[in-house]
Amino acid sequence: MAIQKSTPAVDGVHAFKLPDVGEGLIEAELLTWYVKPGDEVKDGQMICEIETAKAVVELPCPYSGTVKELFAAEGETVEVGTVIITVDDGTGGSGGGTVEADTGAETEEREKPLVGYGEKAASTQRRPRRRPAVTAPTPAAPAPRPAPAPTTPEPAAPAAPVRSEGRPLAKPPVRKLAKDLGIDLATVSPTGKDGIITRDDVHAAVEAVRTPEAAPAPETPVETDRSAREQRIPIKGVRKHTAAAMVNSAFTAPHVTEFLQVDVTRTMKAVARLRERPDFADVKVSPLLLVAKALLMAIRRHPGINASWDEENQEIVVKNYVNLGIAAATERGLVVPNIKDAESQTLPELAASLKRLTETARAGKTGPADMSGGTITITNVGVFGVDAGTPIINPGEAAILAFGQIRDMPWVHKGELKIRKVTTLSLSFDHRLVDGELGSKVLRDIGTALEDPELTALAWG
Repeated sequence: MAIQKSTPAVDGVHAFKLPDVGEGLIEAELLTWYVKPGDEVKDGQMICEIETAKAVVELPCPYSGTVKELFAAEGETVEVGTVIITVDDGTGGSGGGTVEADTGAETEEREKPLVGYGEKAASTQRRPRRRPAVTAPTPAAPAPRPAPAPTTPEPAAPAAPVRSEGRPLAKPPVRKLAKDLGIDLATVSPTGKDGIITRDDVHAAVEAVRTPEAAPAPETPVETDRSAREQRIPIKGVRKHTAAAMVNSAFTAPHVTEFLQVDVTRTMKAVARLRERPDFADVKVSPLLLVAKALLMAIRRHPGINASWDEENQEIVVKNYVNLGIAAATERGLVVPNIKDAESQTLPELAASLKRLTETARAGKTGPADMSGGTITITNVGVFGVDAGTPIINPGEAAILAFGQIRDMPWVHKGELKIRKVTTLSLSFDHRLVDGELGSKVLRDIGTALEDPELTALAWG
């Protein structure tokens, strides 16, 4: 991934801003730093790992030199365009000049950003900040409480949390400490120079929270502390993006879901035979492979299912290519990478693409490009032991197929009751552009292809 060098150096110090590595993303979570202040880096060297709304990616450094300072802590969410690291290329004087992080024609002086702030316009002095007094109040600013606080940084009595204006100032280690201790920095009284929150301030805030609980508790508690019985998980990254996309799809596209039970006994026999063939020796042959092939054959017979709704131009856009999405559950949430031009691949090629796609997704290395441009999706709920569901269509697509678990079930076969391999298919489609007839024909053809895959391949080839 190429990073544009858009920030000029001041005294040989380059400021590297968080770039937009996806399609219009506005923020990312910094997962891991690979470097620290004082390390030597080269142009193109990977310096950190971030999680965007779509994927986990590594960022290369666009400069060579010595790492001067890191401006974001691991686990912190940073806005695109915010400086995250500075690199000294050794060509400046003392190297102590202010880093100009603007890319436009503005020449006004900028102050070096603190953690997570990005650049702030400034004159020769910092903008005054309102903060709780920790020493005797001066005549120019009345104390926020009736009595002045002691002159020592550690207050004699816990003060009520005070939320400062703007985002609190703190360095990365202090932010991480506050996060680990469950302290909101906006409620911490800063004692550092220029209103910066220190480690002692965070520990003082912890003590302030604990002090009221020092009073004797009743022998029989009325209510148990919920924090000990609940787990709170921040909504961010891939999970945040998925949630927003699914809500948007559910309330924009009128969903219709149809179900079909299918005897896939012959499909399972075909899977076993394909595994013995030499051209499938290096790939995984699973029922999902033949479901994907069946869907591709149905799309060829009914192209209208592989389409999208263009609200702005009031048009239905039928795609002459199939970027087949495969929903994958990962530790970071649901991702839907897609196989580009899947309709043009042979069965061995499709098997190799499925293997590569799933392995990359499970490793958490799926890139934004792999998840953009999908035209239709398959979600395999059967791997979780589920028979069927009503999947939500991915935004920009017309349909999604759910493939349920394959079970031994009593089935009438050739006029006799036998035990057969049976699965349930669920097709959700956007009723604005796919009517009941088209949706039913597509689902029927997929079922027919799975009931007799070999004959169907010869007939529909």
